[in-house]
Amino acid sequence: MEQKIKQDDKIHIGENVREIRLQRGYKQTEVVRRMQLIGETMTRESYVKIERGIQHISASQLRAIKEVLKTTYDELLK
Repeated sequence: MEQKIKQDDKIHIGENVREIRLQRGYKQTEVVRRMQLIGETMTRESYVKIERGIQHISASQLRAIKEVLKTTYDELLK
């Protein structure tokens, strides 16, 4: 069973993902496409929900986002 990481009032993973994505100049569809290319199943709809903080993110999704955005876990989890 895959673990899900809950976003709460102290950790804003979705906001951090969105901020980093915009800094890198990527569109949401580009991030999703790159995630799919490295083997992570993701739809744009799910990705949008993660950025908005309304869907929990799995550990494998977080790892894929980290790789695609070329960032660190520290930046994603701040």
